[in-house]
Amino acid sequence: MPEIIEGVSPTRMELLFLRRREKLAEKGHDLLREKRDALIAEFLDVVSEVRGERKEAEAKLQEAFTYLILAQARLGMDEVRQLSLMTPQEIALDFSSRSIMGVNVPIVELQGTLTRNAADRGYGFTDTSAAVDTCARAFEEALEQLVKLAELEEAVRNLAGEVEKTKRRVNALEYVMIPRLRATRKYIQMRLAEMERENFTRLKKIKSMLEQKG
Repeated sequence: MPEIIEGVSPTRMELLFLRRREKLAEKGHDLLREKRDALIAEFLDVVSEVRGERKEAEAKLQEAFTYLILAQARLGMDEVRQLSLMTPQEIALDFSSRSIMGVNVPIVELQGTLTRNAADRGYGFTDTSAAVDTCARAFEEALEQLVKLAELEEAVRNLAGEVEKTKRRVNALEYVMIPRLRATRKYIQMRLAEMERENFTRLKKIKSMLEQKG
């Protein structure tokens, strides 16, 4: 049995006010429920994208580490490490955002591309082997995919947070506020009916007394 709202006077004015509040709460509940369902659909779509992007990134990283092992086998670990120190690269990113159902999610874009040729990395094929170049390119491609994956995973976190917040608001209206408003409205209706019966009985007694005196 839901509790009634404390401090409510059993008057017709209060009853009208409660009816308006109840209708507004029910309308708000319907709108929030629709928003929750739409958010969940968007959330699942982005989760599906994350799974696909993560699978591709993991495959690319696995490929890159395979080439790394081959390069180390041909040139030795020390030589490969020295070559890696010769190829620094700054990663320039542009950050913005977009809205999904009112939720801001990030857009992370690379300025240009991370993939380079051997000359841009600071070494040539005469200094190393094709395995190193292939390994470097695989890691660069994997890093580009990881940037995209990071964007999508942050979108998932933001959407998940909004879904949870909207679910709490829907549940608060459905299981707390609306039942309390209904219980309070019914209580006031009951009290007004009792008061009307009491007044009717009182008026009958007064009428009877007046008739006896007359």
